[in-house]
Amino acid sequence: MSKILENAKSHFKSKLNGELQKISVPEWKTDVFFKGTYPFAVESKIIELQQQGKTVEALVESVIAKALNIDGQPMFGKFDKISLMNEVDPQVLIKVATALNNGTMEYQQPMEETVKN
Repeated sequence: MSKILENAKSHFKSKLNGELQKISVPEWKTDVFFKGTYPFAVESKIIELQQQGKTVEALVESVIAKALNIDGQPMFGKFDKISLMNEVDPQVLIKVATALNNGTMEYQQPMEETVKN
């Protein structure tokens, strides 16, 4: 393996193991935690749904794939998708998905400004 590839992998691993970020979601009476980056394996399903014009489903998939509890464990599973799409306030889902997706961008606004928008 080349030194450059080793460096790239090491950099990514350190980001994956980095400190969790947090968004407060008072409507759910909880905080949602998330990582600063995700592998393409996670992002690809979200991108694929967006390209198919399934924006709502992509947002929900973002929440399922990226929302973590304080211990870094997933808050939701794939079987929660129907409930999230039909039984949860869409405005709150949009707020959470936006924060989760923006949180994975290295050059972003401070979290407080992102959530307010």
